[in-house]
Amino acid sequence: MNKSVILLDGGMGQELVRRSGIAPTPLWSTRIMLDNPSLVEELHIDFIKAGAKVIALNNYTATPWRLSRDASIDLFEPIHQSAKEIAASAKQKSGQGGIKIAGCLPPVVASYKPSLVPSEQECLDQYRRLVNIQKDGIDIMLCETLATIREAFTAVKAATEVGLDTVVSFTLDDNNPEALRSGESLSDAIETVIPFGVKAVSVNCSMPETVTAALPLMTKKIPIIGCYANGFQSVALLEVGGTTANLKARQDLTPQLYAQYALEWAKAGVKIIGGCCEVGPSHIAEVRRVLNHAGYEITPFP
Repeated sequence: MNKSVILLDGGMGQELVRRSGIAPTPLWSTRIMLDNPSLVEELHIDFIKAGAKVIALNNYTATPWRLSRDASIDLFEPIHQSAKEIAASAKQKSGQGGIKIAGCLPPVVASYKPSLVPSEQECLDQYRRLVNIQKDGIDIMLCETLATIREAFTAVKAATEVGLDTVVSFTLDDNNPEALRSGESLSDAIETVIPFGVKAVSVNCSMPETVTAALPLMTKKIPIIGCYANGFQSVALLEVGGTTANLKARQDLTPQLYAQYALEWAKAGVKIIGGCCEVGPSHIAEVRRVLNHAGYEITPFP
């Protein structure tokens, strides 16, 4: 067996809230790139030092829909340009080779709210706009935290039609690991995106236990699997246009425990491992240490 793993970074938003000391806003951490870009750059570098071979643009909440609702659409271009510049600078300053920059196609309206997903054409229009502004500054596109098949289909279509290497990642029902948060079958979701030639299918922003429970189904369906879980107790209290202030982090999910989940995933055949909300550089560093100790090589994204 080829014992190698591609290590992603962890969650940017919650870590930046902690480091900034500023209360979270509906745009989470994206506004900080205009007000304090050095903080974002430092976090990117910390993830690289921890072992990440892929760092993601800090642009998760900067969709046209969210900016129009929560701030101003005039921020769309400045935020994305800043995200690209900061990531590129962090990659260069880290002094490490083999680092890839990932773009992000998130839920266009809100995380974990499948009932609010717009029509297929509206999603496609939003994702194409996001692809066009990111594509000249990234190596990979992450279509992530997708709770519906409609989001996944349109995000992957927008990314792959311009030739981007694409990873699609679903957020799962923590009470039913074989279903998306929409209630749609994970199996059906995988079957929908495979024809686009995606590089990998992943699950993210679900509990580690949920991720583990979904793996038997995923290993039957796809050759390259990714996993990056969150550290929230529950996401049920997140309101549309609200903040993460009312979401509580798990106190038990130490770097050591998260690394044990990661090792379990690697043993199951997962090739891409990282972290989502509440998973910081210390978690990623411990994942690298534990995987290395178990004989796994950390390799760049091909």
